[in-house]
Amino acid sequence: MGEKMKEVGLYIHIPFCRSKCLYCDFNSYPCREDDAPEYTEALLRELHAYQERYNFVYKTVFIGGGTPTVINCRLIGEIMDKIAPRIKAGAEISMESNPGTVTFDTLKYYRSLGINRLSIGLQAWQAELLGELGRIHTTEDFLNAYNWARESGFDNINTDLIFAFPNQTTDMWKETLDKVVSLGVDHISCYSLILEEGTGFYELYKEGKLQLPDEELDREMYRIAVDTLGSNGYLQYEISNFARKNMECRHNLVYWRNEEYLGVGAGSHSKLEGKRFWNYKDINRYISLAAEGKLPVEGQEELSADEDMWETIFLALRLNEGLDMAGFNSKYGVDFRTRYGSQLKKLAAQGLVFIESDRLKLTKKGIDLSNSVFVEFA
Repeated sequence: MGEKMKEVGLYIHIPFCRSKCLYCDFNSYPCREDDAPEYTEALLRELHAYQERYNFVYKTVFIGGGTPTVINCRLIGEIMDKIAPRIKAGAEISMESNPGTVTFDTLKYYRSLGINRLSIGLQAWQAELLGELGRIHTTEDFLNAYNWARESGFDNINTDLIFAFPNQTTDMWKETLDKVVSLGVDHISCYSLILEEGTGFYELYKEGKLQLPDEELDREMYRIAVDTLGSNGYLQYEISNFARKNMECRHNLVYWRNEEYLGVGAGSHSKLEGKRFWNYKDINRYISLAAEGKLPVEGQEELSADEDMWETIFLALRLNEGLDMAGFNSKYGVDFRTRYGSQLKKLAAQGLVFIESDRLKLTKKGIDLSNSVFVEFA
C-alpha cells in the first residue's frame, strides 16, 4: 500500500445483555441474544464497507455494550477475524464483560483471539447493593470471573465501580475499593451515579421512591477514591480513571485526546475527517439497512473549528496530563494564551486551573467544579 495508513481507534458495539441495570442508559436490549448471529452479520458488513472505503489501521479496539460476553463467543471470533488484518502490532484490544456471563473456557478463547484487556463490571462489593442496582451477579461471580481471567492470560484487567447511589455508605465504598485494590486489579474506573432519563432509577426518583445522596457525600466519596487509590500505587490519569503504571486505557485516551475513531454497531458514534456521525440505535433497523447494503448512519454533523477547539480543551482538561498548549496552537493555527487570555486569568484567580510546563491543568478544586471550568471555553 503506497499511501500511509491512517491510525484510528475502533469501537464495536454489542447491544445485548441479560437484564437492564437500573442506572443504565446505554443502547442495550435484554434477552435478545437470539438476534446476535444476524446482528453480527450486519456488523461484519458495516466493517467491510469501512475497510473497503478507508485505508485504516486500528491502533486500539474496544468491544463494548451491552455485555459482549452474553452472546456466543464464536461470534466475537468472527468479528476479530474480520478486523485482524487491520490491527496495528501491539494494539490494545479491550472487551467489556460481566460476572456470570463468562467461564474459564470462554475467557481462554477470547484471549486466544488476541483480546488483551478485559473490563469486568463490578459496581459494588456488597450483595445488598448489587441487588439494588439491578445487577444479576454475586460478589462470588465477580471473583470467579477475575480469577479465570488471570488464569487464562489476561494481565490487563479493569473493573468499573459506582459511588454516591442510594443506600451506599462511605464505609461500604471504602470496603469496595479496598477489596478491588487487594485483588491487584490493573485499572479502576470510578463513576458517581448520574440519573439519566429513561432508566429504572429515573422512574423511581420521579415517583419519589428513590433517595439520592447529596453533593457533599458525592464529593466525600470521590476524595476517598482518590486517596485510597493514590496511596495504593494507582495513578489518577483522568477525572474518573485510575491505573497502575503504564496501564492507562489507550482506547479511552483516543477520545480524551480528541483523536479520530470509528464506531460500528447499533447506536455507535464516529469522528472522522472533521465529521461526527452516528448509527441508528434500533437493532432491527440496523440489521435491515446492512442487509440492503447500506451504511446504518442516522445522522452526521460537520464540526466547526470552534466546536472542535472546545472539545479538545474540555476533554484534555479531564486528563491528568492536561492540555498541551503548543500542540493546540499548531493544530488550530491560533495562540491559546492570546485567544483565551481572559478565561485563563479568571479561572487561575479562582484557583481552578494552573499552567505547568506549557500545559493547562485543573487544580483539585477545579476537578470538583470541572463543568464550570469547561463552560468558560465554550
